[in-house]
Amino acid sequence: MASSPSKCSSYKKYEIRKRDPNPEAAALLVIDLQNYFYSVAKPILPNVITTINLCRQASIPVFFTRHNHKSPADYGMLGEWWNNDLILDGTLDAELIPEIERLSKPDEVVEKHTYSAFEDTRLQGLLSEKGVEEVIITGVMTNMCCETTARAAFVKGYRVFFSTDATATSDPELHDATLKNMANAIAYLVDCERLQQGISGNGMK
Repeated sequence: MASSPSKCSSYKKYEIRKRDPNPEAAALLVIDLQNYFYSVAKPILPNVITTINLCRQASIPVFFTRHNHKSPADYGMLGEWWNNDLILDGTLDAELIPEIERLSKPDEVVEKHTYSAFEDTRLQGLLSEKGVEEVIITGVMTNMCCETTARAAFVKGYRVFFSTDATATSDPELHDATLKNMANAIAYLVDCERLQQGISGNGMK
């Protein structure tokens, strides 16, 4: 599933609608920053860490997804699609990248076994407990788990903000295609600078 990293893109390239997250209603989702995806994730780690720190400072809840499979019963179509090259629970590949793990708490980590962080997980319950109405999407892969999670969030009624410089995938064209799709129909685009300005403008705690 993993390959070479994509370049980062500015939100300005595809932005259609402008809006800033509301710190009182938002949560940050950090998608699948695991050792398996390290080569793709490495270029964006500074931006992800900056985003996590910004959200912590603004008292925005942060949740980390960890993709893994416990048995063939939960492979679904992923087994066929990726020729069983999957992330198995209990392996080093399945663990969060150390730089990210240090910033996470056990109760903030959500396990998943398909592209969407909402499918058969406890994520929606956690968001409901916090009164979350908006989600900010970061992580990998832009065009797979990040995009699918953003679409699921939108359909469930969440306002979606999608990071352009704290998401990455294996192909720059796929990264940009997702950003264009997100801006057109699903999400407000942000980058670290825009997010910092937006959160500060709403009054950081």
